[in-house]
Amino acid sequence: ICELYLSKRSLLIKKLKMALHSARGKLISVIGDEDTCVGFLLGGVGEINKNRHPNFMVVDKNTPVSEVEDCFRRFVKRDDIDIILINQNCAELIRHVIDAHTSPVPAVLEIPSKDHPYDASKDSILRRARGMFNPEDLV
Repeated sequence: ICELYLSKRSLLIKKLKMALHSARGKLISVIGDEDTCVGFLLGGVGEINKNRHPNFMVVDKNTPVSEVEDCFRRFVKRDDIDIILINQNCAELIRHVIDAHTSPVPAVLEIPSKDHPYDASKDSILRRARGMFNPEDLV
């Protein structure tokens, strides 16, 4: 009887842990300059997963493009991330990788940085969305 109780108890604990994990929701990740990342981290966006991988990357002028590409690909593969925020100037560095991402989840949103204002003509996701709609349908 004691073994049966312990096995049912451990099964219940496992189910509770799974329910709590699924209730936590999905994450927003950030790839950008230091000011952008710090702002979002102060807003509560920062997380480290069970493998000790953060959901943000600070990019500066010395960051290799390959490192930004690898980080973006890691974020796309993670099942706990639903939105990737990326500074538009960082997105320009890896435009070919962003253009290859066609899945709706995680959604990729290009945002301005303090030093580089947003330019809608450079946003490939926005261009793709515009191509889906006929301007006459919006009137």
